[in-house]
Amino acid sequence: MASTQANHPHFVLFPFMSKGHTIPLLHLAQLFLRHGVSLTLFTTKANRPFITQFLHHHAADSISIIDLPFPSDVEGIPQGIESTDKLPSMSVFWQFVTATKHMKPHFEQALNNLSEVITCIVSDGFLSWTLESANKLGIPRLSFFGMSGYSTAVALEVGANRLLSGPESDDDLITVTRFPWIKVTRNDFDKPFNQPDPTGPQQDLLMEVVIAMANSYGLIMNSFYELEPLFIDYLNRKSNLKAWCVGPLCLAESGLTVLDHHDQNPKWVEWLDEKLSKGRYVLYIAFGTQVEISTRQLEAISKGLEESEVNFMWVVRKCESEVMSHVVDELQERVGERGIIVREWVDQREILKHESVKGFLSHCGLNSVMESICSGVPILAWPMMADQHLNARMVVEEIKIGLRVETCDGSVRGFVKSEGLKKMVKELMEGERGKEVRKKVMEVGKAAKEAMEKDGSSWRTMDELIDDVQTFRNLNRVI
Repeated sequence: MASTQANHPHFVLFPFMSKGHTIPLLHLAQLFLRHGVSLTLFTTKANRPFITQFLHHHAADSISIIDLPFPSDVEGIPQGIESTDKLPSMSVFWQFVTATKHMKPHFEQALNNLSEVITCIVSDGFLSWTLESANKLGIPRLSFFGMSGYSTAVALEVGANRLLSGPESDDDLITVTRFPWIKVTRNDFDKPFNQPDPTGPQQDLLMEVVIAMANSYGLIMNSFYELEPLFIDYLNRKSNLKAWCVGPLCLAESGLTVLDHHDQNPKWVEWLDEKLSKGRYVLYIAFGTQVEISTRQLEAISKGLEESEVNFMWVVRKCESEVMSHVVDELQERVGERGIIVREWVDQREILKHESVKGFLSHCGLNSVMESICSGVPILAWPMMADQHLNARMVVEEIKIGLRVETCDGSVRGFVKSEGLKKMVKELMEGERGKEVRKKVMEVGKAAKEAMEKDGSSWRTMDELIDDVQTFRNLNRVI
């Protein structure tokens, strides 16, 4: 029995408790199944319904799901909150990350109770403590990393050369040493990481993540080699850590039913169909599940969209503030059928694939960038936090599949006035620059699909990853 199990790969998946981190790992799960891997997935009780609904029939039956208790009585986090998109404020994000460490003994006990031999553990980068659990049991750990090769390479170069300690202004352009055509600013990085000598609990946690990643067996990336070969090669040369590009993972979703609409024709689908029937193109707007936008900025967005005269679909979170609800309600009244505000969680890929959608005003989270590429939809980049600023530079300056919003002071974190938003929305949807990036994103999208096909680069990389880690496990497993 042990010999049979050892020859059949069995992977453990452990996503971080955030939709933006969980969804690509669920896509990865589907990809593993297609490559003949059996799976056990760890989550928490409150997150399980979303996971089972996302996987739905076929994939849910093929994956063993184990619930672990999420820590209670965590300062700043209300009882029952087990996902970052439901946090009362992103100011307690790092407390949430720290709280997951208390799941470690439950995780290790559950691993010991599994009857099937574990080939490897694939866990989110934020769950850095899983490396110690894997090492205790002699199991290789692969870190799932939610950053692009471009952003990772640039951030490593900036940090290694202490480039952020030089300029006087947060908006002064800095030349990235290894990649001199790339210019960044201190404002492209969040606090405290943009400080000359970053300190504090956030920095400590980030270092734990980086150290655990560096000591893991490898790194799984939601990208494809043809998109950023220079930066993937850099990462693989810089350390002994192998970066495996197996994406875009959103293309592995065949067989998944992401959402049960309760009715066959949700209002927003009917609205998009109606626009298509009238030959009217739509701008899709979404800023992710974790962005917090000021009232003044929301009002400017509302006015800019109204004055742009483009058709738009804006997805907002259910838990947004009363102020935002008031602003978007008033906007809906003013624009009528030209726009639609959606407050339910939706399958973003389904929207982007709709033939009426010709532009995406996005925060440039990596999932959104990849989904936009795969759908052939150009991006109007408006980064807000984390790696989004570097992703925006990649989108606009490196692979040239999008434009960028204009801030009133030129800073990447500056205020966007209504007239500035109106100008760039119209340029993306109707202008010459919009036509250029639309043509380019179609080309890149074609390459993405080819990478995920059998014999494509990502498909081959996945086969290599499974063979490699299985060989390592069999050679090092204690009989």
